[in-house]
Amino acid sequence: MRESLRDDPRLALVGSGEFLPVTAEVDQLLLSGRAMRVAVVPTAAAQDGADRVQYWLDLADGHYRTLGCEAVPVPALDRAAADDVKLADRIAGCGLVYLSGGNPGYLAATLRGTRVWAAIVDAVRSGAALAGCSAGAMAMSALAPHVRDDIRQFDDGLGVLDHVAVIPHFDKIQGWIPGIVEQYVARLPKGATLVGIDEDTALVGGPHRWTVMGRQQVHVFASDGTTVVHAAGAQIRVDW
Repeated sequence: MRESLRDDPRLALVGSGEFLPVTAEVDQLLLSGRAMRVAVVPTAAAQDGADRVQYWLDLADGHYRTLGCEAVPVPALDRAAADDVKLADRIAGCGLVYLSGGNPGYLAATLRGTRVWAAIVDAVRSGAALAGCSAGAMAMSALAPHVRDDIRQFDDGLGVLDHVAVIPHFDKIQGWIPGIVEQYVARLPKGATLVGIDEDTALVGGPHRWTVMGRQQVHVFASDGTTVVHAAGAQIRVDW
């Protein structure tokens, strides 16, 4: 999908906080000039059970109602559902597609090559915005680890941003999963840039020019091993 995207505010990589007031400004920017319908894809949470999936759908519905939007549920929770024509058809006419949190490896493996993913690609190519939070952001990038199973098992991402690898919850995740940065660095595709995004923080723009939004910071790992930290409002360029 990368070659079809222009550098405008149509992508968001969110460290945490989907469907909460802290990320409302990001949603508003992505929806500016677009249809006020949001396709909510909770695939990454499927392994957490039906109650957790419904939690995300309900949270999204309430959040987007406050923004004057319609939240359209797309519960593609397994490969069969992700290949369902009726679910794929729900994405047409949405101004924003949102991949919420859970297991990024499961998300990428479940959507890859399905009708739902094809519909998402078509929507973005036609001008819709695409956001991923936590697992969603990881799956949009080059690497999608199976964090619910084994951090050592990495899948490729969904091909939206092959030149970026994302670690969300960056201000906390190294305490939860010791060694995650080293695991990422060892598997980073040649030429790709590793980016750590703190909670309640987002990179918005893409595919190369980004703006930091939210209450914390974004950490960009340079090829020489140093890290550059960017606060809210900073402009970042990430090339292949």
